[in-house]
Amino acid sequence: MSHGPLPDRDDQASVAAGAGPAAAIDRGLAVLNSIIVVFAAIALVAACTILSYSVLSRALFKAANYWQDEAAVFLLVGATFMTAAYVQQNRGHIGIEAFVGLLSPFANQVRLWLVDAATFLFCAFFTWKSWTLAHEAYVDGQVSNSMWSPPLAIPYSLMALGMSLLCLQILVQLALPFTGAKRP
Repeated sequence: MSHGPLPDRDDQASVAAGAGPAAAIDRGLAVLNSIIVVFAAIALVAACTILSYSVLSRALFKAANYWQDEAAVFLLVGATFMTAAYVQQNRGHIGIEAFVGLLSPFANQVRLWLVDAATFLFCAFFTWKSWTLAHEAYVDGQVSNSMWSPPLAIPYSLMALGMSLLCLQILVQLALPFTGAKRP
């Protein structure tokens, strides 16, 4: 465990500088991710409020709460998946630091690129399956098994859209070293 900035994250917390397409997409994603983070924070507060209301209404008034749990889960799924690209952009994911200090800066860059490539492959498969799931839920009219019965296409679409943004973010990070764009 380290305390302080990691050598492989020192120059990657900000948006790429440059005039190439990858740098432009990175800047656009940074703006989009900032907007999404605000809405995700609102969704988290809403989920907390809904769950608190659920507990209080059930305990104090013996009120039925057939919609609160699902609404909170939908909000949490949306917030989690939609902010994945923001976390990737800031390299805020969990990483194993054992090799960072042992490798040269060039070897660390290669390591980061290879990890991003493997991550992209996994996320691309996950994205494809998420869009398939969302499409099936929409076409078949699938709903949850509760009295409220909200359409399952909502959380599946949020999951698929969030994973698509994550894949785009990873592709940009994979392309940046080859375009000459530098991170400030």
